[in-house]
Amino acid sequence: MSQRYEFLGKSISGPFTIPSGIIATAAPIIQYLFDRVPEIGVMTTKSIGPVPRSGNREPIMTQYAPGCFMNAVGLTNPGAEASLEQLAALQVPDDRFLLTSIFGGSVEEIVAVAQLLAPVSDGLELNLSCPHAKGYGMDMGQDAGLVKEITQAVKAVVNIPVVPKLTPNVPNIGEIARAAVDGGADALCAINTTGPAYYTAYGEPVLTNKLGGMSGRGVLPTALKCIREMREAVDVPIIGCGGVATLDNVKAIRHEGASIIGIGSALTGMNSEEVGEYFSEIQSGLEKDEPTASELITVDMGYEPYTLITNEKVCEDISILTFNRKVGVQAGEFVYAWIPGLGEKPFSALTDDPFALVVIDVGVFTRELLKCEPGSKVYVRGPHGVKVAPPENSKIVAVAGGTGLAAVYQIARDFGNAEVFLGARTSDRLYFKDECAAIANTHIATDDGSEGFNGVVTVLLDDWLKVKSEEELRELVFYNCGPAPMVHAAIEVQRSYVSDDRIFSAIDYLTKCGVGICGACYSPDGRRICVDGPFLSGSF
Repeated sequence: MSQRYEFLGKSISGPFTIPSGIIATAAPIIQYLFDRVPEIGVMTTKSIGPVPRSGNREPIMTQYAPGCFMNAVGLTNPGAEASLEQLAALQVPDDRFLLTSIFGGSVEEIVAVAQLLAPVSDGLELNLSCPHAKGYGMDMGQDAGLVKEITQAVKAVVNIPVVPKLTPNVPNIGEIARAAVDGGADALCAINTTGPAYYTAYGEPVLTNKLGGMSGRGVLPTALKCIREMREAVDVPIIGCGGVATLDNVKAIRHEGASIIGIGSALTGMNSEEVGEYFSEIQSGLEKDEPTASELITVDMGYEPYTLITNEKVCEDISILTFNRKVGVQAGEFVYAWIPGLGEKPFSALTDDPFALVVIDVGVFTRELLKCEPGSKVYVRGPHGVKVAPPENSKIVAVAGGTGLAAVYQIARDFGNAEVFLGARTSDRLYFKDECAAIANTHIATDDGSEGFNGVVTVLLDDWLKVKSEEELRELVFYNCGPAPMVHAAIEVQRSYVSDDRIFSAIDYLTKCGVGICGACYSPDGRRICVDGPFLSGSF
């Protein structure tokens, strides 16, 4: 049995946390980690402010060297009122410490958020260190007097521990640490990202915010220096983070004085199961004082240029964009398309050779993409996500609505023995029909009856399934992609005939970083679409 750990008067199950803003950024993900990863004894939330913030437009994260990252998320959060409701619904195990990270643009704002969220928290982290949101974080944390004032003000209105998170971007972090403790801090956390800094690809700034904070392996020496200086200056518990990735890193940061260790950027690219395995192995190695065998996930976030060859209009708001060469994507995976200065968005490749996208006008980025003329350059990164692996000797049933065909066409093409169900509002919104017919039995439904079955595609699917024998049903495996209502309806139909482990679905949840760090693409059960999907099993 693992040893027990203590933090601010509470017995906890593990010595680790994931720093604020990484993975555990939504209540379903937090609950998922509570239920499955006991090594994370301190669960730190995303920084929460007084009002909702949408944050910066993607790209919000980039990799400037292996294991070294820059981000400018922009303090995205739903606001204190919504966060109160979400955190109150969590089932927090007795041996975990819920550390709620908060911020504000003034002492008064921070105090107001603290008062609101203290009743659902074990402790409050004060974000005095974010380097890329003007007027917040680091702008406050570089002033020792203001750090003391903020800490005192929060301590005066709450009866739970207060943990200021300090910035490394100061001449003397020991002085800032003393000011925080003089203000009543129960513990400290350091470091946040360094910077802000600037990084380009093909002569253009990658981050839409242009500037971002640096994290990952390259900042470990700075973290070690800062924690040592803090330990020499004060005698309170320290949550140490910044560049920690391996067991040796954990031991090094503990040696300098950290009692809780934060691991963040090292989790880039890990799916939910891999995160659990990683922490289990690191904690086991720490307690047994023996090496661990695990290797870090390597992620390629670099962009490759593609030249547009044709922009084929399907209807007023849908086009097929075909590019000049092949993209290395397997069935089920996805890529990001980036237009410098405008942003990036994830797409399933309709075809891999040549690379083609289906684009529907749903916002600023896709609207501009639809306007691209032949000869235009679009930059692509990936692939991301998990390639599909249908059971051997199974029969594929692909169900697509809207632009969902792009996600399932390659599955049907590559694995064969497939049935493809296409749904659309009207016939003029259907595309790639002949190509589908060449690789699979194709079934079409339109809401207005202008082509194929008159009605929604899920009714057509149900009618087809009703006449199948038990033996035929046992062969089927379903892949659904399209608007959420259609996907949920398809799942309900399919569950009447097969078990959940033969149903896989992709819904276009908001996806930002694409490498599992920001948590924006969480599903209701806490899985992250970009690393656990995009096709997830069962109902969600």
